[in-house]
Amino acid sequence: MLLDNLPHTDPGDPVLTTPGRFLLWIGRQQKKLLALGVVWGVIWMVGQALIPGALGAGIQAISEKDEAKVLQWAGVVLVLGVVQAGAGLVRHRYAVANWVTAGTRVQQLLIRRATHLGADLPKQVATGEVVAASANDVERIGNALDILPRMVGAIIAFFVVAAILVASNATLGLIVLVGVPLLSLAVAPLVRPLERREREQRVHLGLTQELAADTVAGLRVLRGIGGEDLFLARFQAESKKVQAAAVRTAHIRALLDAMQVFLPGFFVVIVTWLGARLALQGELTVGQLVAFYGYTAFLVLPLRTITEAAHKFTAARVASARVITVMTLERLFDEGDEASAPMPTSDAGEITDPQSGLVVSPGLLTAIVTNDPDASEVLIDRLGRYRDSDVSLDGTPVEDLPLLTVRERVLVQDKDPMILSGAAEDLFDIPRTGRVAVEDALASASALDVVDALPDGLATDLPERGRSLSGGQRQRLALARSLVADPEVLILDEPTSAVDAHTEARIGLGLRDARAGRTTVVFTTSPLLLEHVDVVAFLKDGRIQATGKHRQLLRENADYRWTVTRGEDA
Repeated sequence: MLLDNLPHTDPGDPVLTTPGRFLLWIGRQQKKLLALGVVWGVIWMVGQALIPGALGAGIQAISEKDEAKVLQWAGVVLVLGVVQAGAGLVRHRYAVANWVTAGTRVQQLLIRRATHLGADLPKQVATGEVVAASANDVERIGNALDILPRMVGAIIAFFVVAAILVASNATLGLIVLVGVPLLSLAVAPLVRPLERREREQRVHLGLTQELAADTVAGLRVLRGIGGEDLFLARFQAESKKVQAAAVRTAHIRALLDAMQVFLPGFFVVIVTWLGARLALQGELTVGQLVAFYGYTAFLVLPLRTITEAAHKFTAARVASARVITVMTLERLFDEGDEASAPMPTSDAGEITDPQSGLVVSPGLLTAIVTNDPDASEVLIDRLGRYRDSDVSLDGTPVEDLPLLTVRERVLVQDKDPMILSGAAEDLFDIPRTGRVAVEDALASASALDVVDALPDGLATDLPERGRSLSGGQRQRLALARSLVADPEVLILDEPTSAVDAHTEARIGLGLRDARAGRTTVVFTTSPLLLEHVDVVAFLKDGRIQATGKHRQLLRENADYRWTVTRGEDA
């Protein structure tokens, strides 16, 4: 019931100037939930704080053999116990609600920023950074909102107990009133070093996660070239750095935990010893002595809560800094004012790139051939508007078009396409024109056998990144997905680099038929694909050097012939 409003309709516009202000902003967004948590936290803590006094009064009544007062104070202890237990249950529910609400908000903010950045995200921040921010850091920020009501309750309970102690015995009361804050301040020098070492640990952890993700993603390639040992050594070296940083952090954390036990315990011993001397001198009754001991023992809980809060707030500040790093990223190019951007005047799909001299005629299957992968990547980014360029679509500069319009009209499929986890049929649950059916797309991509090999066909659940599939199977399913989308302009980056020659030839024929009348650009050096395209453009040194049919360029252009035949005879 407390979480019925999740996910948030709008997570809001966060304050990203400093980690502290970011945490404060999150707290303000759920101030009502926090306030209710504080109320129940105070009732829970104060309920516990009053029990020693009631017990002491009851014991004093026993020493005086006053049966009526014994029953009376026994009833008070029972009521306080019930109130404390009930308030503790409700407080815990609000603590969980605050944790989940804060964590959900941060996750939504990260997802919104990731969606905004799109393909620019992995170019600016490591995968490990994003993983750490969306998992571990979200949890740590939630922990800070979880403990906040408990900390407020602990502080208020401390002052309630201090007031009772001062009223009962000024000497002991003042010792407790001054001693507990001093004990809390004793852990303050550990906070900054802990924050610094946790930040260092998080940096190394992010790098290790990035390396692990890259290794898993390229495991087949590593095995093929015998590079497992090299990457294993790199991972082990980075893991040792994480281990060393974790040990350094653990040293301070262990000291902090030890102080949480030693300092309150030592303080309880002192107060109990002083109370016993006062009782022997007749300044305290037996009941007051028991109450003082109970109060002092109780104060261990607020003190531990405060030191725990200091640790969690420190961790939350480190986590917030990581989140802010991701949240402050911007796109690598100016997306323009989409509200005032002109709408396209046609939907033919003609593309021109003055920088390279490329002209893609509408409705044709065009191949771009180059032996420079970097130049290929740069040109793909320009054509898909993933970087600043002067590319035009149907005569209108893509930078002047609404970004959403460009994304709807131009689809770029990377050479390593993403296959999300879930049912295989969910891959095709995308916006589509309806011109290409799923079965036809699978046939054109030569992927029918991939589906047939799945235990439950398209209903089969695929794991993360489709890792149960081979590289070629992933490529073919991704190509089928792109064909189903049927965009006006489809740009394919090495779509058959992981398939065998016979399959590649079938894909060449299927791609030509499925994209008939649509503009398609294929970056490839495969002769089996080049045989089926309408026109080939040869890119060298960032410029188009020649255009024509595949066989024509083989005869007339030595550089082209060497690129597609790898120096062998054509």
